[in-house]
Amino acid sequence: MTDAMDSEQIIEPGNNGTRKPSKIKRRASAEAMSAAQKEISVSEFFAKNRHLLGFDNPRKALLTTVKEAVDNSLDACEEAGILPEIWVQIEQTGKTHYQVSVQDNGPGIVKKQIPLIFGKLLYGSKFHRLRMSRGQQGIGISAAGMYGLLTTGKAIRVMSKISPRKPTHFYVIRMDTKANKPDILNGGGEGEDIPPNDEGRKFVEQNKLHWNEVEHGTCVTIELEAKYQRGRGSVDEYLEQTAISNPHITIHYRDPEALEKHYQAVTDYLPPEPKEIKPHPYGVEFGRLAHLLHDTTETSLGKFLTESFSRVSPSIAKTLVAAAGLGVRSIPQKLARPEVEKLYQAVQDTKIPAPSTDCIVPIGEALLLQGLHKVVPGEFFASATRPPAVYRGNPFQIEVGLAYGGAPATHRVSRETLEEMLGESDARTLRQFLTVTFDSIGPDAADKFIRAAKVRPRVSPGNLTDKELASLHETLQTISVNDGQTMNVYRYANRVPLQFQAGACLITQTVMGMNWKSYGLPQSRGQLPRGPVTVMVHVASVWVPFTSESKEAIAAYPEIQKELRLALQAVGRKLGTYLRRRQKVKQEGERRTIFLRYLGEVATAVTNINHGDRDELYNRLLEVAKQRTALADVQLGEDGKPLDEEETLDLGENVIIVERT
Repeated sequence: MTDAMDSEQIIEPGNNGTRKPSKIKRRASAEAMSAAQKEISVSEFFAKNRHLLGFDNPRKALLTTVKEAVDNSLDACEEAGILPEIWVQIEQTGKTHYQVSVQDNGPGIVKKQIPLIFGKLLYGSKFHRLRMSRGQQGIGISAAGMYGLLTTGKAIRVMSKISPRKPTHFYVIRMDTKANKPDILNGGGEGEDIPPNDEGRKFVEQNKLHWNEVEHGTCVTIELEAKYQRGRGSVDEYLEQTAISNPHITIHYRDPEALEKHYQAVTDYLPPEPKEIKPHPYGVEFGRLAHLLHDTTETSLGKFLTESFSRVSPSIAKTLVAAAGLGVRSIPQKLARPEVEKLYQAVQDTKIPAPSTDCIVPIGEALLLQGLHKVVPGEFFASATRPPAVYRGNPFQIEVGLAYGGAPATHRVSRETLEEMLGESDARTLRQFLTVTFDSIGPDAADKFIRAAKVRPRVSPGNLTDKELASLHETLQTISVNDGQTMNVYRYANRVPLQFQAGACLITQTVMGMNWKSYGLPQSRGQLPRGPVTVMVHVASVWVPFTSESKEAIAAYPEIQKELRLALQAVGRKLGTYLRRRQKVKQEGERRTIFLRYLGEVATAVTNINHGDRDELYNRLLEVAKQRTALADVQLGEDGKPLDEEETLDLGENVIIVERT
């Protein structure tokens, strides 16, 4: 019997064409396969699939670590009503090892919560809340600590203080990936308390802890395998973009080369605190509705609907129950599947008001302009904010800012910085280096630089001679790339910059699908428009539909795409009006130049004929020429309107025009 169970008969053809049975032994029994089955810890899963969380490579891992720590700091400060001040420091501790320290002036963290927040995945306060926040899943900062542990073996260090009169809590935490729980390595497994006196300051110095003396706040330090490199997708770019979308924060940044940069707050006002809302019926799927009905503590169906969902009043609850053929006093827990299906269908067929929008807080058009103007060089700035809308029952709001003109990034690079960037780059060719390092530089513009600098087209960035380096730097400073420059798109979700997977993001796809030619920008089909243009798009929502756990791209929902297109069209119309007016001013100036070129000869010829006063005639002709080309003298103010009140140029509100020199 055993042999029969452990083997099967396979019919094979014989030599004479007949078929004969042969036996093959099974590799494993059902019992043996069942014994191999075991539960997988969530931290074990993400340890093996860390690319899902944004730790694809060392360079991206450094950015993700800083991003998660800064996002947590901003959320904590804003929720506590504190104007954020953040210190970011990166130190190189080995050939491929870097130490990242991020400190804030937030409310601090109570002692018992510190190990769980930093040493356990899927632990947080934001996942079940329907309100706008940067973090959503409770994964980010603990995943950064886990990555540091896996790549360097170093545990995460956390210091937190909740009051100037209370001690600073200090923990050294290592995540147990099999059990998804924190292991505390200092203080006998209880952590340590640093007193707020000279003894405590001495302890900080002796242990080389990164801590700026504040009344309250948190500092997290992680050592990880990483790669620091300037340019696109770098920590420097992330902090710069964060300053744009958060004009109320102050950031102090020290890079691995000990260079410091400070981003000062533009405003002293915190954004309003978003309100938490209940789920909207339109955003609840059938399985979720059945689960809510089973777990509710309400004793009647009518009460369940009004207490569990937003925008469901007693009258709407009666309408839903009647449409489903049920009673208001029906017991929710006893509803059968067919009855739940009828209730779900009634929700889809009944008109329910859109959810409240006080759960999301946009940046605001005025602050958006200030932030963009502070960081992005340009001559024209415009912004637009769409009214709140809803997708799948989740409120969201779209904001767009646009900057045109100004010096490109290549003009702001010193020779020393360029030499360092060339040495750090892993690009194979100089053309690839230019397109990857500098925003908005496409292949055509890169080829233009290479030809003008007269360097070898296939040379590796690290193999340039001193003469070629000098020639390239001079070219970057002098050559205009407006014709070959492509639009630079800054993407944001809940005030957080999105720096990777641009092609997979709905924002980029919508920008590329717009017809920018009608607004005065050259564009090839299916491509970003060309020109010195920067567009910033902000999506604010209680639940941003990211395409993956790494939160790098926004999924394509028709409702979001519609609002994106309308906001882009709003700033596009303002840009088109400005460019057409500027072109007209240029044309009138050229006409005046032609007039002035020949006025003297005309005045001389006429006076030779009628023997009049040449100077008087010349002055009269000059006055006529100025009147005919008066548009060339128009100067525009920072509100986008001509300084001469008789001229009219209506660009609407929220426009800044910088006088060109």
